[in-house]
Amino acid sequence: MASVHRTIDVDIPASDAWAAVRDVGATDRLFPGVLTSCRLEDGVRTVTFANGLVARERIVDIDEGRRRLAYAVVGSERLLHHHASLEVVERSPGAARIVWIADFLPDAMRPAIEALTEQGAHAMKTALEQRRTVA
Repeated sequence: MASVHRTIDVDIPASDAWAAVRDVGATDRLFPGVLTSCRLEDGVRTVTFANGLVARERIVDIDEGRRRLAYAVVGSERLLHHHASLEVVERSPGAARIVWIADFLPDAMRPAIEALTEQGAHAMKTALEQRRTVA
């Protein structure tokens, strides 16, 4: 099983970062330019990536105490297994760290998953920190 790990340090309070992460139906708050649409129905969000890829993601858990969101891609023809989580940790009173881990099969999907995760991490940092400067 392959894994992709990303750590995203953002200069906003952890509570603000968590508010955006836990808002599972408003992915435009986190991934502008990477995701072009999101529809949430019965615990499954369907997201469309800028490259045209469509993924159905079951929301597995929203853990308020740990500030952790877990989700899994379902019904994929290319992935045998996919589970990911985003966890928000306070670095200091005005700064947070987001830990994003994705586990998946087959291993051959690593380049594609890494590329999408890297794009998503960059978009997330930019979007969260821009919201801070606007607020």
